[in-house]
Amino acid sequence: MATIDTPSAMEATEALLRERFGLPEFRPGQRQVIEALFDHGGALAVFPTGGGKSLCYQLPALLWDGVTVVISPLIALMKDQIDYLRSRGIQAARLDSSLERHEIASVERGLRAGTLKLLYVAPERFNNERFLEQLGRVRISLFAVDEAHCISQWGHNFRPDYLKLAETARTLSVERILALTATATPAVVKDICDSFGIAPAGAVVTGFHRPNLFLSTHPVASARRDLVLVERIRSRPPGPGIVYVTLQKTAESVAEVLADAGIPARAYHAGMESELRSEVQEWWKGSDRATVVATIAFGMGIDKADVRYVYHYNLPKGLESYSQEIGRAGRDGLDSTVEVLGSMEDVATLENFAYGDTPDRESIRGLLRWIDAEPATFEIAQLKLANQHDLRQLVLRTALTYLELLGVIRQGTPFYAGYKAKLLAPLPEVVGRFSGERARFVSALFSQAKFGRTLYTIEPDEPVLGTVDRGRVVRALEYLSEQGLAELQVTDLRQRYSKLVPRLDVEALAGELEARFVQREVGEVERIGQVVELVERDGCQTNVLLEYFGEVRAEPCGHCTWCTTRTPTRFPALPPHPPVERAIDASAFRALCGRHPDGLGTARRRARFLCGLSTPALTQAKLTRNALFAALEDRRFAEVLAWCEAM
Repeated sequence: MATIDTPSAMEATEALLRERFGLPEFRPGQRQVIEALFDHGGALAVFPTGGGKSLCYQLPALLWDGVTVVISPLIALMKDQIDYLRSRGIQAARLDSSLERHEIASVERGLRAGTLKLLYVAPERFNNERFLEQLGRVRISLFAVDEAHCISQWGHNFRPDYLKLAETARTLSVERILALTATATPAVVKDICDSFGIAPAGAVVTGFHRPNLFLSTHPVASARRDLVLVERIRSRPPGPGIVYVTLQKTAESVAEVLADAGIPARAYHAGMESELRSEVQEWWKGSDRATVVATIAFGMGIDKADVRYVYHYNLPKGLESYSQEIGRAGRDGLDSTVEVLGSMEDVATLENFAYGDTPDRESIRGLLRWIDAEPATFEIAQLKLANQHDLRQLVLRTALTYLELLGVIRQGTPFYAGYKAKLLAPLPEVVGRFSGERARFVSALFSQAKFGRTLYTIEPDEPVLGTVDRGRVVRALEYLSEQGLAELQVTDLRQRYSKLVPRLDVEALAGELEARFVQREVGEVERIGQVVELVERDGCQTNVLLEYFGEVRAEPCGHCTWCTTRTPTRFPALPPHPPVERAIDASAFRALCGRHPDGLGTARRRARFLCGLSTPALTQAKLTRNALFAALEDRRFAEVLAWCEAM
């Protein structure tokens, strides 16, 4: 990379800021990040929600030859940013699963021709060897990773596919790295910088203090929360709001309570159809008084500056999540209120999520033995393999990623094991479009396919005319689709892997993977405890939150509950639970375990069953319909696990 005269480059950057983006000056931190990209070839931007992170890659993308690749898990954010950039005459595009084939081809042509300045992709796209090959042939001037805290195993929202991004950036010889996040503790900042090779001087943290936010903590017993929330919303001046809850069913019930009270409110969660989620989002964005009751799936990438109120009906799962969620309030700089109404009853639910994602040793062993017995190159059907070893699919993906990082396996290009084709013309007419051997190939392809009422089911790995050429079958089907002769549906997604060692040391690897999962579990439980400490802290709560992110303030903030009352808040006491032995029919449970050694064969599996945490084995055995399932869902998982171990 050539030496750059930073002052001259920044003059050009400021000119672009005014001319192409219509902005008079930089926001705090933006200039320092761009200077770090010039001076060090890498930067980390830790800006609060709404702090202007996206400009830190949109603007430099116009200065350098080559393409800026932006990695983001948010398709909605990609779409909004691309529309904005195109409105300013900047060539930007995205690659994701929602695009039609001709749209993908258009993006790929722009990438090859060098006319594309910004390409947005999800982190999962880098599992595609064909995509990596395409990137390997172009000049990548900037590799920008949004939500970069996901790379850190110390972070609050770890995602397996992020772990491999740093190595991918090195493989592609990208010229500059930019990591971006709204929340990062000092440990996560160091982890991100170490992973991506960003110099400490390139880490720009603008601070998390938001003086326009009043941090209110008002813990309420669960039986009274609906009433208190309705009173809060009715008694305050009107304005848009968000109510955060933990469970999807809670989002539905609370939204109904508010609507029945005459408050314009709707639910939003990942279990809703995407069209309905979009409808709710647009309804809320267009209103000056609507309230959305949402799980944490809501709010990321949404540009709405006038959110006046954010309520946490349930406790947030950690201080990072809390900071990110309250950061959606008052982005216009006007006074806004963020209030915690959660109670200690929420702790068990949050902890159970953390414990539920930790597999037991037997499941890990089973997965490793299966891999060890496979040939050097093998493929997996993710759902089938997860069910086979009683692993949630996210847990399976995490385990496979750990094995990649340990140098045991390497992932190849995903593929579809099956296609369904609906011919848009009679088969003789379709075959008649070809001649000679090509006509015989198309005829044989459909003649040997299974035919239903309207669809042909085609397995590309089956031999056609005596030869197995999967690539030719797929190309033929794609050609028929492009020519308007067939409609295609892909089925049965498979992942390819190669083993990098001849034999797996199953026991050693099982111990390593189990230790990593337990480490994640411990960290998640600690985060929940830190939220409880923040609520009950005898001291300025804002300063406690800032200190967690490495920012020290000597004076009380003057805009939190403690600063107003000078008294710590306390959670309402919970009624004591009877011993587990008396809370359930213990003898009936022991008998049930004896009848289902697969689903309930280990202490952790039994505890998950009693706490209402579904797993593939429980679902397959129809145990989630048993009267004892979730009998102890209000108990903390550690207590139930200890009892199950003592059984």
